[in-house]
Parts: sequence; structure tokens; C-alpha cells
Amino acid sequence: MNIPTWVWLVTIAGFGFVLAVDFYLVARNPRNPSFRECTWWVTFYVLLAVAFGVGLLAVAGPAYGGEFFAGWITEYSLSVDNLFVFLLIMSRFSVPERYRQKVLLIGIVLALVMRGIFIAAGAEAVARFDWLFYLFGAFLIYTAWKLIGHEDEEAEFSENIALRTVRRVVPTTESYHGSALTAMVNGRRAVTPMLIVMVAIGTTDLLFALDSIPAIFGLTKEPYLVFTANAFALMGLRQLFFLIGGLLDRLIYLSKGLSIVLAFIGVKLVLEALHHDGVSWAPEVPIMVSLGVIVGTLAVTTVASLMASRKGRRDSGAPAAPAAPEGEPAASGAPAVPVAPEGGPAGKRSEAHADG
Repeated sequence: MNIPTWVWLVTIAGFGFVLAVDFYLVARNPRNPSFRECTWWVTFYVLLAVAFGVGLLAVAGPAYGGEFFAGWITEYSLSVDNLFVFLLIMSRFSVPERYRQKVLLIGIVLALVMRGIFIAAGAEAVARFDWLFYLFGAFLIYTAWKLIGHEDEEAEFSENIALRTVRRVVPTTESYHGSALTAMVNGRRAVTPMLIVMVAIGTTDLLFALDSIPAIFGLTKEPYLVFTANAFALMGLRQLFFLIGGLLDRLIYLSKGLSIVLAFIGVKLVLEALHHDGVSWAPEVPIMVSLGVIVGTLAVTTVASLMASRKGRRDSGAPAAPAAPEGEPAASGAPAVPVAPEGGPAGKRSEAHADG
């Protein structure tokens, strides 16, 4: 795709405007959002991504439109998996309930900026070094294997290098000072846990990009599509956190589905690299086949997860959690860290990267 500079600028400005409006609403009224509010926002962001994809189909053709949808769905699914770790981080740092929206939003903005840099570097490297596709493919297959191999281990959050460096170098306070990022303690300026947890979410999401960015480069080589798919996957993640935070423990097969998707994209990358290197038996996998495999795998694993969770609750005699009524908070108090049912929690992908 030959994307003019002004299209890039308009696209980035559009994302910036939406995030600015989101930040204004959070800063004006810090609180836990209602179930209905979260539903409306998540629906809005999904429809916005779909409208963008349909526009690509009309302007650039079905190939690029299909690449965007395949990339967006993959990145969005991996972002849902990230929410489990966000729950762990919120619990680990005891973030006050009313400030969780702000922490999530700023952490997501940091992640989007860092991913943009990562994508630019990755696009330049891919354009110069074709052998990187073999490396990306092998890494995705390895990540898929690690997902399955860690299923029965207990998930936990470990501070990464960036977070440990901030703690060691910058003076920090022991307690929160409202929503302030810094505070004066004994005549000395120090950062509060509010800034620390934002760094934790932003840098942890960047570590997740170590497999999500190669995965989307396995679906499209266009930097514009890689960036927009990532941006749409991250936008609305704040509301999704409150909307399905209590349901993540029911997605017991999500890690299996993600491992299948990552392994498929890894094999696809290797096959296409071989094809471009002149290996006659190696096929190119059409984007519509990729899209079908991704959507089909995630749909099957989601339905199977919900059915297994419902059966488990019925067999144990545990009552189903009541849905939040309209106008009420989506979660009262701190969102509890999900207890992993048989089959493991949704967030096992974090264990490959949490130590950074």
C-alpha cells in the first residue's frame, strides 16, 4: 500500500481525538463505569473498527480489507488475554477503585505509543531482512507450545526490568495521594504508586507485543494495517476490562485457542518465506483462509469455554453470578483476581513474558 503522509497524520489524529475524549470523560468523573456504559463503549469501538475495515474493503480491495480484519481480530483476542494480567496488576498494587479507569487509559496510551515505535522498527527490519520471517514463525510456534506447556501452572505477575528500574532509581511513596503521579514527602519530590502501576501496565503490554506484533506481521506486511489493527485492538480495552473482568475465569479454553492461532500464523510465516525463496512445494496461504481459521478457532474455543464453565457450575451447585443491572457498576469493589477453573485461566500467555 502506498499511504500518503497526510493519511497517516489524519489517522493518528483521529485515534488521538478519540482517546482525548475518553480521557476527558474519565478525568471528569473518576469511578467504576456502569455495565450499560461499558457495553455501549465497547460496541462503539468494535463498530468503529468494522467501519474502518469496510472502508478499506471499498477503497483498497478485499485483500487489504481481509488482512486488516484478520490482524484486528487476532490482536483483539490477544488483548482480551492481557486483561487477566491487568487484573493481577490492579490487585498487586491495590489500586483504588475510582482511579482504575485512569490507570488503564494512560497505560493503554503508553502501550500504543511504544507499539507504534516497535511497529516502525519491525516494518523497517522486515523490509530489509527476509530471513526474519523464519525467526518470527519459529518464535510464534514456540510461544504456542509454551502456552500449552504452562496451562497447569499458577499465574502470577512478576515485575519486569523497566518497572524494577523505576522502583530502584526513582524515590517512591508508600501510599497513593489521590490520582497524583508525584507528591512531596519530607521535602522531597517522589512518584506515587499511581505512576508505578501505569508503567507496569504499559510495559507489560509492550512485552505482550513480542508475540502479537510478529503474529500480525504474519498476516500483513503493511505497516499501516499493522498499526491500525493494534490501535483498534487497544482502544476500548479500558471498558472491556470492566465489562468482562469477572468473566475471564470462564474462558478456560482461550489459551488453547490462542495457541492454535499463533501456531497457525507461525507455520504460515515459514511456508510463505519458503515460497518466496523458491521452494516449489511451499504454498502461500490466502488471507481469507487465515481469517477463517482465526475466527473459527476463537469461536469454537469461546463457546466450548462457556459451555464447560456452565456445566462445572451446575455440577458443583454454585449459582451463576448475576448480571449487573443497567445503571449499576459493572463490578462492585475491586475486581477479584479470577480463580483458575480446571483447564487454567485465560491469561497464561503472560507467563512467557512477565519477567521481561
